[in-house]
Amino acid sequence: MKKLAIVTGYSSGIGKEICKTLEENNYEIIRLKSRLEDSKSLEKEIKSLLKNKDINLLINCAGLGIFKPHEEISVNKIKELIDVNLTAPIILSNLCLRSLKKTKGHIINISSIEAVRHSKFSALYTATKAGLRNFSLSLFEELRKSDVKVTNINPDLTKTNFFDEFNFEPSDNKNSHLLPSQIAKTVLEVINFDGVITELTVRPQRFEIKKK
Repeated sequence: MKKLAIVTGYSSGIGKEICKTLEENNYEIIRLKSRLEDSKSLEKEIKSLLKNKDINLLINCAGLGIFKPHEEISVNKIKELIDVNLTAPIILSNLCLRSLKKTKGHIINISSIEAVRHSKFSALYTATKAGLRNFSLSLFEELRKSDVKVTNINPDLTKTNFFDEFNFEPSDNKNSHLLPSQIAKTVLEVINFDGVITELTVRPQRFEIKKK
């Protein structure tokens, strides 16, 4: 019998690769139709989904980025980043927890290397990812007795379309970036680990970016 997984950010990049890897390993992926910024629609969809079934895995992978002087970011963009990167994972965890407790399931949050460092022009993005990281670590402590696992993963520069709208991207040097398939493989290893990996930071050997 296949296990059920909800994966956000499934349409591209790391999320798409995670879905592919999970489907190759006996998971059925539930792809949400609601926009993550719309908490009411999200709540309605999740409650409807979980009426007659329980999930084994929630992976919060959807994420937006912006890297510019903070005063140049619109209020709408600030709200959008917080909604997608932080509010949606917190709400989804809230809505799925009763189901995950039944299955002794797993929540995996894909955060960022920016959650553990402080970079110029990244104050907003860092705030959302650091918030997600600390939510994950605190939630694990809350859920230990219920046997629900919680893992936070901090990927460094990964070669995806995440950088399409920025004026920089990872270098072409294969030692200076990660690939979505590597993150997906890491997720599978975390799921199969006999115990709980509460946090994992995954980095390329070198740091190199190129301007567009």
